[in-house]
Amino acid sequence: MDGDTLGTVLADVLDASHRLAPRAIPSLVADAGRRLGLTGARVYVADLQQHGLVALPTPEQASRLMADGGTGDLETLPVDNSLAGHAYRTESVRLSRPGPSGERTGWFPVVDGIGRMGVLRVTAPDIDAPLLRRCEALAGLVAMILATKQPFGDVLALTMRTRPMSLQAELLWAFLPPRTIGTAAVTSSAVLEPVYDAGGDAYDHSLAGDLLHVTLLDAMGHDLASGGCSAAALAACRSTRRAGGGLHDIAAEIDRTLERWIPERLLTCVIADLDTATGRLEWVNCGHPAPLLIRDRRIVAGALERPPHPPLGLAGHGIGPPPLHSAQLEPGDRLLLFTDGVTDARSRAGELFGEARLADIVVRALAEGLPAPEALRRLVQHLLVHQDQRLNDDATILLVEWHPGHR
Repeated sequence: MDGDTLGTVLADVLDASHRLAPRAIPSLVADAGRRLGLTGARVYVADLQQHGLVALPTPEQASRLMADGGTGDLETLPVDNSLAGHAYRTESVRLSRPGPSGERTGWFPVVDGIGRMGVLRVTAPDIDAPLLRRCEALAGLVAMILATKQPFGDVLALTMRTRPMSLQAELLWAFLPPRTIGTAAVTSSAVLEPVYDAGGDAYDHSLAGDLLHVTLLDAMGHDLASGGCSAAALAACRSTRRAGGGLHDIAAEIDRTLERWIPERLLTCVIADLDTATGRLEWVNCGHPAPLLIRDRRIVAGALERPPHPPLGLAGHGIGPPPLHSAQLEPGDRLLLFTDGVTDARSRAGELFGEARLADIVVRALAEGLPAPEALRRLVQHLLVHQDQRLNDDATILLVEWHPGHR
């Protein structure tokens, strides 16, 4: 198959996707796979906690899914103990040895930009270099289709869930951006647990030219009002930022918004801007744990510790604006932002998870060369084991990597 034929197949898939119902994605991908010389092609998406890779439902399975609200009979492969999971975790292609029928199976990461979504399973009598490239192109297009179609209905959302979501968690997830964003110069990745019962934690990250903006919020309480508090704060942050406001303006607008609409609710936060061209970091910290700086596979002790400012939500108490802090990063530096639900997590024996353990797990994962999203996934696994799989408070972590010139 030549490049023109590959281009024709991908163009046809893209054209068909514009008016495609989400439940029709599996048949579209399977048909494209046949045209590319495959005997089979199927898409698997990661569940929200990234424990399993779930096969996209057929139209019949999608109908049952919508009826009972559960994954039911959908094929699910473990992220931590399968060739498919290896492809997902490392964001690399995995090929199996030929099976009894002589066919080979390939697992291709499905990544939207730099945010991983799942894997594409393909089968063929042989997967040579030209076919491998065709499969990689199809996997990239599948990622774009999934990202585009996800808001169109509930099928994809239900496929990625293993149980119902609380009202406050549903509210928060509606406001949260993709877990991972980035460019050749910077990557920002975040995780939030408990996925299905989140209360007051939230995060935001966005790119504007050379500027990366990140926000990490922790609202008081763990109820619908807490979720509303964080959602309102995210809206205030975005509206101010998109109107040209700086970090002080964002903090002030969040403060006024909470005081007017959700009084007597406090919120801690770190709001930061990173110039990805120069490495200049500026931030404000309102009652929140200080970010950690990871350099050369170790924590630079106290590098970003500054006197804390009171939490937001006290606009009527005569408290002035938070001080603006700054630091100069070096190429390869990482910033780790987290809520106190991470470090204050206690085991049954009363042992705190702690900042040292948090830093050690992340540094070890990064030293192994793992992508930032996988480093955070591993960290959450350790955190859940520490608390017997049930967190007593929201735990949110955001990892920023500054890698200028990275390809």
